[in-house]
Amino acid sequence: MSSSREKGALLVVGTPIGNLEDITLRAIRVLRDADLVAAEDTRRARKLLSHLGIRARIVSCHGHNERKRAEEVADLVAAGSKVALLTDAGMPGISDPGHLVVEECVKRGLRIEVVPGPSSITAALAISGLPVSRFHFEGFLPRSTNARRSRLLDLLRKGDPFVLFEAPHRVVETLEDIKALDPDRKIVVAKELTKVHEQVMRGKAEEVLASFKDREVKGEYVIVVSGGEAGETPSLGEALQEVKNLVSSGVAVREAVKAVSQARGIPQRELYRAWLDERD
Repeated sequence: MSSSREKGALLVVGTPIGNLEDITLRAIRVLRDADLVAAEDTRRARKLLSHLGIRARIVSCHGHNERKRAEEVADLVAAGSKVALLTDAGMPGISDPGHLVVEECVKRGLRIEVVPGPSSITAALAISGLPVSRFHFEGFLPRSTNARRSRLLDLLRKGDPFVLFEAPHRVVETLEDIKALDPDRKIVVAKELTKVHEQVMRGKAEEVLASFKDREVKGEYVIVVSGGEAGETPSLGEALQEVKNLVSSGVAVREAVKAVSQARGIPQRELYRAWLDERD
């Protein structure tokens, strides 16, 4: 007879990122057989399960209760239950709740299975048409303006293609920053991937920005930025040019100097003095 430790399992299940038909046969079987479904949003989970004709016991497991829920889920798995872990879309733990539950089960030596599913990251890369042999996944950029620009400068300087998630109320600002920092870099912005109103915009930042004019900005966005030449530590003159690019896009001088200084490792006072000398 198998022990409860062998019978119980945490099942990390990838779910559709938009189109409900994008569900694997294995995921359907696992969800049907699960003793419990721990979901980021119980309403969305019920909608998916209802679509699949599955009735299941569901509990919430979101960013605010995950640490407590992780212990409860691990207790159930240890007792022999099969618990399916879901987020709103895609894979749990990837810019979504879930890693604390997995971590707790790992800590206790419990059985964990992954049931792969759709990913907006690979979907955006595949539809981008950009050459990608390797890439960097950044997820969401920092919320503060200076930190966001500083991080973008660093990513652009490294030269590898990278993938961003962006909220509708910040996507235009991020595109404007890319335009100011590297106007020739090719980008692809994918909106509402696999959904009815899926849209893919390609070109340089200025060209993509034009498609946002006179249009309500809403939905979920994935931005793919093409690779470029990996940069060495920039000279003071190159850093000063980056400051100029930011200022010309409407950024205050001191904010531009601070962002470039943090990204490039050049003393802020030295860079600001160079700006003053150039202006005079």
